[in-house]
Amino acid sequence: MSLSLKIALRYLFSPKSHSAINAVSIVSVCGVAVATMAMICTLSVYNGFEEIISSLYSEIDPHIEVRAATGKTLQTTAPEVEQLYKIEGVEAVTPVIEDNALALFGDRQQPVIIKGVPSSYSSVSDIDKSLVDGVTAFADTIPKAVIGVGVSNTLMVAPYFVSPIKIYSPKRMSKVNMLNPLASFNCADVYCTGVFSISQPEYDDQVIYVPISIAKELFSYTTEATQLEIKVSEGYDVENVKKEVMQTLGDNYIVKNRMEQKSEAFSMMKIEKWITFLMLAFVLIIAAFNIIGSVSMLIIDKKNNIKTLSDIGASQKFITQIFFNEGVLISAIGAVVGLIIGLILSLLQQHVGLLRMGSNFIVEFYPVKVIFSDVVMVLLTVTLVSVLTAWYPIKYLNSKILSKTK
Repeated sequence: MSLSLKIALRYLFSPKSHSAINAVSIVSVCGVAVATMAMICTLSVYNGFEEIISSLYSEIDPHIEVRAATGKTLQTTAPEVEQLYKIEGVEAVTPVIEDNALALFGDRQQPVIIKGVPSSYSSVSDIDKSLVDGVTAFADTIPKAVIGVGVSNTLMVAPYFVSPIKIYSPKRMSKVNMLNPLASFNCADVYCTGVFSISQPEYDDQVIYVPISIAKELFSYTTEATQLEIKVSEGYDVENVKKEVMQTLGDNYIVKNRMEQKSEAFSMMKIEKWITFLMLAFVLIIAAFNIIGSVSMLIIDKKNNIKTLSDIGASQKFITQIFFNEGVLISAIGAVVGLIIGLILSLLQQHVGLLRMGSNFIVEFYPVKVIFSDVVMVLLTVTLVSVLTAWYPIKYLNSKILSKTK
């Protein structure tokens, strides 16, 4: 330990001639500690919510989704598409037809998103886990459907109702027949066998799953599909498999993982997370201004000591280093205390649960997840702010006092 650091430690913990200096030092430590704790806890809560949303989407979204780079559809019989089955780590590939339509049941109607899927769709999606009523049935020969809970509430339909849901879609490349408008639409009857819910409005309020054969008939497709959904085998890295898929398909296709499929939702959460981080960093800067006051008052209080050190041959750099270390120590103590408290609270919330969200939420406790990179980011931010605030009074105030001692 250097001599300047030893003197700084003695100044920090020794009694001062004015109690206000001790009070300002304590306030400085508390301010940095509270700001650091708030940053750790807030970032951990955002991470928890992001994980919850990701898990909700992962119930029905595939590991990898493939769409055409141009146009609406892709050919499932294309040679490059057939090569996907040979990629190591690809467990299943299923074509999916997704398009807009109008659903009617009795005197109720609603615009919906139709997803035509093959009977093997459960091999790439965990939609069965999202069912709240009924069962899934995607056999091509049976006109059955699995609908979102919002669609079920709007149309007032439930599994095993005798009457079918009528689905209408405009015929492709067809003009509207003004004498008989219905002739310009394809129509399919499907029977609700299941209702799913993932607490995401864009799914629950719009999506209807039907057998792919019905979707082909409804949208006038043959070998086309709007997308391919791929499941990655357990033990394989999704990103590595995604790169292999991209190399196999080429530039005519767009390949996305789960996060990229919902980029809007996750991007918004990340923006909110880092805006909140910047706001808390600004609070940290304000709290760190107490360090300037604390070190400045200490410099004034120790003028006689500074003169004594100067008289016995201490250099200006050495004396400056003492008070710089003083400011850094105040920040370091606050940062360590805040970090420890923040991590303890976050880990307790993550593993035990301290704060409840209420009975109307999908999770009982506030979701929290501590990520090491966030802790490092907070420490770097606190360190940068601490160094800058500790240097300010040294550069301007101490230099003036030292100049008078010469």
